[in-house]
Amino acid sequence: MKAREEIDAMRTLGLDPVDLLVLPRLLALRVPLPLLTFIAMVAGLAGGITVGAFDLDIPPQMYIARMHETMEVRHMLVGLSKAPVFALVIGLIGCLEGLKVEGTAQSVGERTTSSVVQTISLVIIIDAFAALWFMHMDW
Repeated sequence: MKAREEIDAMRTLGLDPVDLLVLPRLLALRVPLPLLTFIAMVAGLAGGITVGAFDLDIPPQMYIARMHETMEVRHMLVGLSKAPVFALVIGLIGCLEGLKVEGTAQSVGERTTSSVVQTISLVIIIDAFAALWFMHMDW
């Protein structure tokens, strides 16, 4: 929106762009990202059962039995607990970089690329620290 000076127009009208643009996006990411994380977990388990059954000749019942022996619900909860944090990081970086856009299409591309690189890097770093913390807490 900054490419066409909409942000400046909002400020001229006395409106806060953070309240109108950033906060709704941050709040909107808090619900779908954990849901997508759960769907990805279920899809990963289904993919494991499928590969085990067709490529490795492991019966689905045996796969599920071994999964129950080795996995605990807390493992799924750890993955789901990180999703809202990642949603916040993704939303904040995307919005902050979006607000830095100047008036050209090239600037939009540069800020988008910067946003993607920063987001991926920060999510990996946060995930690594979270893994260390959860291991330290014996989760």
